[in-house]
Amino acid sequence: MHSSTDTGPDDAVGVGAAVMLVEDDRRVRTAVAAFLRAKGFRVAEYDDGETARRAVLDAMPDVLVLDRMLPGLSGDDLLRDIRTRSDVPVIMLTALGASGHRIDGLELGADDYLAKPFALRELQLRIAKLLRHRASRQSPLAPFTVGRFRIDPSLRRITCDGADVVLSGREYELLLFLLKNPDRVVSRDEMLREVWGWNSGDASTVTVHVRRLREKIEPNPREPEYLRTEWGAGYRFTPSGRSS
Repeated sequence: MHSSTDTGPDDAVGVGAAVMLVEDDRRVRTAVAAFLRAKGFRVAEYDDGETARRAVLDAMPDVLVLDRMLPGLSGDDLLRDIRTRSDVPVIMLTALGASGHRIDGLELGADDYLAKPFALRELQLRIAKLLRHRASRQSPLAPFTVGRFRIDPSLRRITCDGADVVLSGREYELLLFLLKNPDRVVSRDEMLREVWGWNSGDASTVTVHVRRLREKIEPNPREPEYLRTEWGAGYRFTPSGRSS
């Protein structure tokens, strides 16, 4: 783990934002907290999941930086609990760098993932990107209807045939993007760019979230009516639910 003295436009993003850092390795926690504070973030430090869970109940941070391997209440369990109440951006930290472990974190609702050891500057840039992306998605829009779906952006609420679709923050943004691009094939790269704000990234991130979204909107996720795969190209979202 190392820092950098390089500066750029992202150094102004998130100044004053509240970061909750949950990391049981004191050396890592101290280094990350000191670096982020020097960049203008307000950092609250916790070394176990249960204490952090109680703190979240009192005040939700702007960003959560969460170690996956924690004593007692694990990072996975803490994230699972948080996702029942908030879509706060979450970056998971782990010493487990394998692809399967990364996908597990994304399945639970993490927005981003860093394997140890990592550069402190990279963590800062990822936090800034999440904050910037979230801010860009919070501009008010009037409610609108597309096919069987009605969207109320001010409430971050989407219904299908009048029934609420219960979504995590990233699932909401993905479905909103698809509803704004009906009946058009969109590639995984475009989805990563427009929904995650990444210029490049692991396509499995999209695959995981598409699967989770299908489980929530499709009558039969194995035979999707709305969100269909266009092999070799990406996905096509058909808001009317046509099976053609």
